[in-house]
Amino acid sequence: MNLSLKGKHALVCGASQGIGLAAARELAMLGARVTLMARNADKLKVAVEGLPIGEHEGHGFVVADFSKHIEVSEVAQKLVDSSGVDILINNTGGPKGGAISEATVEEFTNTFEQHLLCNHVLAQAVLPGMRERGHGRIVNVISTSVKAPLNGLGVSNTIRGAVANWSKTLANEEGKHGIRVNNVLPGATNTERLQNIIEAKAAKGGVSTDVIQKSMAGAVPAGRFGEPEEIGGAIAFLCTPAADYISGISLPVDGGRTASL
Repeated sequence: MNLSLKGKHALVCGASQGIGLAAARELAMLGARVTLMARNADKLKVAVEGLPIGEHEGHGFVVADFSKHIEVSEVAQKLVDSSGVDILINNTGGPKGGAISEATVEEFTNTFEQHLLCNHVLAQAVLPGMRERGHGRIVNVISTSVKAPLNGLGVSNTIRGAVANWSKTLANEEGKHGIRVNNVLPGATNTERLQNIIEAKAAKGGVSTDVIQKSMAGAVPAGRFGEPEEIGGAIAFLCTPAADYISGISLPVDGGRTASL
């Protein structure tokens, strides 16, 4: 099985921590040169220093705020112009939870900006070079909510579904150029966002976080939460030559929690 990414340059978004950083590490271990993108330069410096270095020029980072798609586009285009991008990992932190009936218009528009619009301008920046080379990989980190909406995540459910349909359309359009576009759908994963969700549920229900954590983990057939490295491994695999005939899919990595096929 060919899992080598030597000679490839990967741009990983939301990569200062969590799933984004885990994906960057997995890509680097397979031989890719990695550029991290997030808004906190201090965290990015630490993250880059922790990446494994293979037979390439070394890793780097760029700073951009995902609440501003124009800024993201400009930073990405500058990177593409200087060194090209073979692999794009779209990954942005999710919005706060809450009932959809209580969501404000601003919550919808802000989330649309951070997820779909930023994904779109990043893809527009990297696609010309990918087409020219006849090869490219785009992986979007979304959520299992695109298969089955999750209770208490109204805004997220809505926008994530839009991103999934955008991605499938892009996969259909770009497949003839050797570009593969896929989605990875993490389930409950040990990240800062999951801890925030647990704390919010505990506060709302008037119970301890341990009670909520045990209840949530118990709903997963695997009996536990996922680890960022497990999600990162799935993301990295979809970027390898071994996955060359996989395109347009939404892959749950959730310990079997999603009820739908």
